[in-house]
Amino acid sequence: MILRHNKVCERCLTWIKPSFLWMMYRCGWGTKAGQETVLAVDITREGFEWALSHACLSSYVRGVHPDLAGWQRELRSAPARVQWDPERDLRLQPLSYRSLQLGLSGEAVRRYADEWTVGIRDVTPLAREIHALVSGGDLDSAARLLPQERACPVGDELLAHLRG
Repeated sequence: MILRHNKVCERCLTWIKPSFLWMMYRCGWGTKAGQETVLAVDITREGFEWALSHACLSSYVRGVHPDLAGWQRELRSAPARVQWDPERDLRLQPLSYRSLQLGLSGEAVRRYADEWTVGIRDVTPLAREIHALVSGGDLDSAARLLPQERACPVGDELLAHLRG
């Protein structure tokens, strides 16, 4: 998982981006101001599932939420939130399917830092190498360097409240 951390404050979120290419889109291959370092953070499956089970959608969706006021109450109290953004290709163009983004706050951030994190790697050099290959038009070589990502199957009951 790739981490993006916003400024520390009570209302700010620490975002987990499970997709390498989505993170590259978000941080501009590690070139955006304040986002020059890209970390891959390994967390426990239990922690990830806890965050999903305690999350709410980051925006109101008619039919998923009973009403706007109920969603707003849920959003204020949830220690995690989920948004679904278009996945990205090597040129960082949107694809036809969506990738999960998981925002953590309050209790979830504390658990993330104290319990769930089991490894951290600096992948900035890898991001820059892949970016150089993409910029040079060598997409095949760039694709071979991408981190292995595989689907993380979870039960429908864990995601039912997060389908948007």
